[in-house]
Amino acid sequence: MRPNRKPVVIEDIRATHKARKKEIRARLDQFQEVWRRGSDELLWEELVFCIFTAGASARMGFRSVEAIRPFLIDGKREDMTLALRTNGAHRFPVERPGYIVVTRDYLREHCGLALRKKLQSFADPLERRDWLAREKRIKGLGYKESSHFLRNIGLLGHAILDKHVMSCLADLKVVETSKPPATRARYWKQRRDYNPLPAKLRLTLMSLIWFFGQ
Repeated sequence: MRPNRKPVVIEDIRATHKARKKEIRARLDQFQEVWRRGSDELLWEELVFCIFTAGASARMGFRSVEAIRPFLIDGKREDMTLALRTNGAHRFPVERPGYIVVTRDYLREHCGLALRKKLQSFADPLERRDWLAREKRIKGLGYKESSHFLRNIGLLGHAILDKHVMSCLADLKVVETSKPPATRARYWKQRRDYNPLPAKLRLTLMSLIWFFGQ
């Protein structure tokens, strides 16, 4: 816990949820609209955004996507790196374009960049996330950013267990440590620990996942 940070308590979550309930519902609807109407190009853009936000901020992710937008579909790694450096958009201007190009080449070879069809092919949502997190040629995601991507495109139900969320859950004594889970087994254990919390708070699971995953 950071110095001077007040520990989170259940009453804080209830009060914040009550104050922002309409905003939460509207944001969840926006995510689901991406899945209902979004093109494969938009789904790919959202995946690139999550590659950029791993270990960085959402603001840095947005700036980076805008900087390399002309290169998203066919651009070279070197062009992306130059664009990021010119705009000062990301602190890893070489590594992240490398991740993007390797991932794009794999997806083009594997499914023709038809992300919607590929994601729809999984009967089990957990297998879908496992594919994103564990496929070696999908770079830079892991379980947290895979969950982030799926949430952002409207495939809800996956908690985004980053350091901020884990710190809150540790305050609430839901988990033993605030350290984010790094493996599938640990991620799934933390998710099981997290499951009883919505009933305790008298909130829907989707609202709580948004609250902790925003």
